[in-house]
Amino acid sequence: MYGFDPMYFVFLAPALVLSLWASYRTKSAFNKYSKVRVASGMTGAQAAQRLLDGAGIRDVKIVAHRGMLTDHYNPVTRTLALSEQVFGVPSIAAVGVACHEAGHAIQHAVKYGPLWLRSTLVPTANIGSTLGYLVMTFGLILGSMKMFLVGVVLFSMVLLFQMVTLPVEFDASARAKKLAVAQGIVFEHEREGMNRVLNAAALTYVAAAISTLLTLLYFLFRAGLLGGRRD
Repeated sequence: MYGFDPMYFVFLAPALVLSLWASYRTKSAFNKYSKVRVASGMTGAQAAQRLLDGAGIRDVKIVAHRGMLTDHYNPVTRTLALSEQVFGVPSIAAVGVACHEAGHAIQHAVKYGPLWLRSTLVPTANIGSTLGYLVMTFGLILGSMKMFLVGVVLFSMVLLFQMVTLPVEFDASARAKKLAVAQGIVFEHEREGMNRVLNAAALTYVAAAISTLLTLLYFLFRAGLLGGRRD
């Protein structure tokens, strides 16, 4: 348990492969469609603003944000931050990402339940991601099942957060795909490119959730709760 454990890689190998594939697909799709100018000529910031205006949202500020694909919507500050590769770029990839983030702002405006739940889970998920793994590990090392189970609960909060994140991300992408075409941001012949960018990005969230689940199952196995044997 405390040295090299081949079972860890047996459990985590599928998640690792999926994560690498998802990352590759995301970067590949984004790089490809970053080079394809959108026919409407809109930049990412302009596309996001059009969706917000169309939804009657006037209190969300769109700002530029440093970093590679660091795009996000902050429901607390009502700020939609777009990365340098998205904010002022008139590409299919840029408007796709921007419309996705605008989709989160629309979710917030219409009080989309899963978004509220995800925001509520953020504090516990942060604690779980910081302490859960360590508490489970020390619980096994010290032979304390109570400590181990506390770690399981903490780490499960991370998994719960990620599971709630999935419908939030899928819904934001669905809104983006529909509204971008309806409002003339992208045309029908550009829809495929936008879909590929957003679908690849969504896969990274699936990979993260699977990785967390398999990590949790591994620890339960090592604790003897899934047929494994404690060492």
